[in-house]
Amino acid sequence: MKNKLWQGRFDTPLSADADAFNQSLTFDRKLFDVDLDASVAHATMLGVCGILTKEEAARICEGLEDIRRDVAAGMPVSGAEDIHSFVEGELVENIGDVGKKLHTARSRNDQVATDMRLYVRGSCDEAIAALKDLIEVLLVRAKEGVHYVMPGFTHLRKAQPVNCAQYFNAYSEMFLRDMDRFAACRKRLNVMPLGSAALAGTSYPIDREITRELLGFDEISQNSLDAVSDRDFVAEYLFCASLAMAHLSRLCEDTILYTSDEFGYWNIPDEYSTGSSIMPQKKNPDLPELVRGKTGRVYGALVSLLTVIKGLPLAYNKDLQEDKEVFFDAETTLLQCVSIYAALMEKITLNVNAMFDAAGEGFSTATDVADYLAKKGVPFRDAHAVTGKLVRACIASGKKLTDLTLEEFKAASHIFEEDVLAAITVRASAEARNSVGGSSVAAARAGIASVKRRLKKY
Repeated sequence: MKNKLWQGRFDTPLSADADAFNQSLTFDRKLFDVDLDASVAHATMLGVCGILTKEEAARICEGLEDIRRDVAAGMPVSGAEDIHSFVEGELVENIGDVGKKLHTARSRNDQVATDMRLYVRGSCDEAIAALKDLIEVLLVRAKEGVHYVMPGFTHLRKAQPVNCAQYFNAYSEMFLRDMDRFAACRKRLNVMPLGSAALAGTSYPIDREITRELLGFDEISQNSLDAVSDRDFVAEYLFCASLAMAHLSRLCEDTILYTSDEFGYWNIPDEYSTGSSIMPQKKNPDLPELVRGKTGRVYGALVSLLTVIKGLPLAYNKDLQEDKEVFFDAETTLLQCVSIYAALMEKITLNVNAMFDAAGEGFSTATDVADYLAKKGVPFRDAHAVTGKLVRACIASGKKLTDLTLEEFKAASHIFEEDVLAAITVRASAEARNSVGGSSVAAARAGIASVKRRLKKY
């Protein structure tokens, strides 16, 4: 390990075990590029403000870009306490004592806070792009399924027939909300802490507007104590990721159920399935199960960070180093899960006839019988009771509602006419629900158009 940036205060070096425990380079190396970006902006500002000479600032910026090229060419990122120490150490080694001036008017506290905001800003963009790809796959499935009918469930019991496109649109709505949340998180975090120094600000005549503009931040932080110790934006990203994973996990559960022998609505292709080491017949939905399981991992990251920050006194504390590993793991998990699910949903095939047949089971058009009576003036509560008696009679006789004759309907209520027989078919039931967001073909098509319209802003 190279000398620590803070070594001058101490007579003896840090013990090997304490050094290993304290270091963060093994994981904060992911901040390498944003650390260079922030350092170039800082050095540029120091030169403009006359804190460094223009020649010194230019030499530092050139040296930083040389390090970027060296690492891209394969130079290992190692031998330092953290990524900031690595960059500064390489800079001094390459350009000499002028490199030591880079840290003027800056602390690692505001440096890492800036790096994390830059990194999480990019992470929000990546999450939005991945979710957009998934929604575009769901839109293709919705367009394909706009004339198909499938069972809709409540309490995991067949409830009413729904349009297949309406089903896929439902998940598009969830993931659109996730995109909106990541976009709002990005906007809220785009505030620059650089210039806050360790906690109290700096006595140097810096111009924070210069670095703000160079780094693409919308605003400058207004309180240095808060700026160096704030990790709300990391927690917010992790909340957004957790909710996106919750929605994805719901889709996983549907996939596992719908591709089972008991349901048989969808098929997972062989290239996205696995088998059993002992049972030759098995075709297992391991990918949906893994994604469902990894949801808890992302939740854990959020809970971990909230626990870290819940009792920290102002301002910076070393506890905040714990924001990175959980964040990086959650970020990777989210992007991998969304990506693999987009690929999986693109390849799933629909068993159209099985879905249609299942949509007519469980007296799923009973509400249509009650609605039929209500539309002819019978109070809905009375219409509900009449229909319930018809369902009980069907159960007793082993019939479906569509098996009943007009005479059997009239025996329950004289209001029934012959047109009731057409009103209670599966397709008529779905098509009757033409309200916005409903299950008719027209409503489902409008839902597809609505998702596409809102997706355009991304």
